[in-house]
Amino acid sequence: MEFDDQMQRFFGTDDLGAVSPAALAGGVERMQVELGLETDNGRKFAMWSLLYMLGAAPDLDIAFKNERDRDAARTFVELLDRARELGPRPEGRAGIRMLLNSDRVSLVAG
Repeated sequence: MEFDDQMQRFFGTDDLGAVSPAALAGGVERMQVELGLETDNGRKFAMWSLLYMLGAAPDLDIAFKNERDRDAARTFVELLDRARELGPRPEGRAGIRMLLNSDRVSLVAG
């Protein structure tokens, strides 16, 4: 599941700044419900990641039954924390994209 797809599906736009507080709360609630019902590990991880960035993710033990999935989520949190510490990247500098697959998290320069 691509990030833009999640934004469109749950918030009706790919610009989170354009979402009203009520629409944001509704989208987060829908994501939390779908997260609990999702059986595909990759889709579940993608939803959990966005919920984490929005400050609304459930605890790892609740979200993921598999220890490997919980480890991947911990890695995601660590990488996100490091990126926040570095701050915004200078104009024109390449960034890093995260690819979420059903069995792994990959980082790609680009």
